[in-house]
Parts: sequence; structure tokens; C-alpha cells
Amino acid sequence: MKEESLHIIEHEIALLVRLTTAYSPRLGELDRSEYLLLSELDNHSPLAINVLADKLMLNLSTASRQVASLEAKQFIHRFPDPQNGRISLVEITAEGQAILRKVQKARYAVYKEVLQDWSNEELEILEANLIRLNQDFKKWSR
Repeated sequence: MKEESLHIIEHEIALLVRLTTAYSPRLGELDRSEYLLLSELDNHSPLAINVLADKLMLNLSTASRQVASLEAKQFIHRFPDPQNGRISLVEITAEGQAILRKVQKARYAVYKEVLQDWSNEELEILEANLIRLNQDFKKWSR
């Protein structure tokens, strides 16, 4: 493996995270953690908080705080698991879906503008490599 490539990749990923975080206030009313949590619940509701924490690679206390914050905003609903009342399930609410759609629309518009000069082939390569990188990070952390 080429050391210079690793240094460049590490730096570029750090810069990408910084740039997307810096522009996030312009992309809607959700921070990165709220956006990811609502996205996960939009795709897989309802979920137990521990399952949600595992999917997003959060410790349980962090996930619980984020769930409480989103619940206070009425973006999610928490209720007891019908099969095990000791477990709380969470699901996205209509308000949560509405804010998520609004933020997704803003984010998609930015990415469309930023990536407008990329060919379809370049976009497909980026997509495949980002998916692979995220999957490899998830495997590595286990």
C-alpha cells in the first residue's frame, strides 16, 4: 500500500467531513447526528434504541440522548416493545419525516450543484467507492 496515498486519502476525508459540517447549517435544521438517526428510522422504523445505536455505531448513552432530543422536538415517537415492555422502540413521526424530506431536498440540491460537472461514470465510481469505504469501516470496527 502506498503511504503517500494513505496520507492524501486521510487528509481529504478529514477535509470532506469538515466542509460538509461547515455547510450543514445552510442545508437545513438538522445536525449530522439528527439527520443520520432520522434517516435510519425512516428506512427501518420502528427500532429498539440499542439496535439503532449499533446501526449508527454509537454507544447506548449517546443514542439515548439523541433519541431524547429528537423526541422533545416531536420528530420521533418512543413506545414500549409489545413483546418486551422493558425495551423502548422508536419510530419517526410525520413531523420527523417532513423535516427529513426538507433537509434531504436541500442536501441533494447542493450535491447536484457541486457534482454537476462530473460524468455519470465518475458519479458511479464515487458512489461505489463511498459505499465500499463505509462498509469496510463498519467491518473494521467490529
